[in-house]
Amino acid sequence: MTADSETGTAAVPRRISGTPDLVLCAVSESLAAAWETAAEGRQDVRVHRGSVLDVPAHAVVSPANSFGWMRGGIDAVYARAFPGAEQRVRSAVLAYHGGELPVGEALIVPTDAVAPAWLITAPTMREPSQILAHDTVHPYLAAKAVFRLWRDGTLDDGTPVRAAVHTIAMPGLGTGVGRVPPEVCARQVSVAWDEIFLES
Repeated sequence: MTADSETGTAAVPRRISGTPDLVLCAVSESLAAAWETAAEGRQDVRVHRGSVLDVPAHAVVSPANSFGWMRGGIDAVYARAFPGAEQRVRSAVLAYHGGELPVGEALIVPTDAVAPAWLITAPTMREPSQILAHDTVHPYLAAKAVFRLWRDGTLDDGTPVRAAVHTIAMPGLGTGVGRVPPEVCARQVSVAWDEIFLES
């Protein structure tokens, strides 16, 4: 239910046309439990207990830093799994954003793997290894950027992202290096999903 601020009444959200299959991934039980809450009642959102790389997804989410360095946390895992991904991310950040991709923006680059074929970078922090404030909204901003990119973005050849990416695997956003509590991340991701894919 969402509240209509003008009438003060509640409206049942309507699903807009098309959403990706979102797989929320967790290697820790605390994040998995928080993800279960985020997935509840949301069609096309499910939880995977295990590595994000175990999901047969078209794209994985990198909760990176604004400069595209992939040296810690899940980004280091991606850098090992997809050699050359860090250079592609950094080149795209330089080409399209002048060297710094702000928190709240996202971009997509190929992995050169069969699956996942794409890596979506959505910074949760400006600097590498930054511990986020307890009242941060960065997971919300990063998730919203991912969902907007899927809905509205295009690949370099003009293909809509939504035509190439049907399943997105998402790890915790800022829950590792950034130390965001899992329940805070999960709540913010679910709000971002609802804002992009539900309408009253």
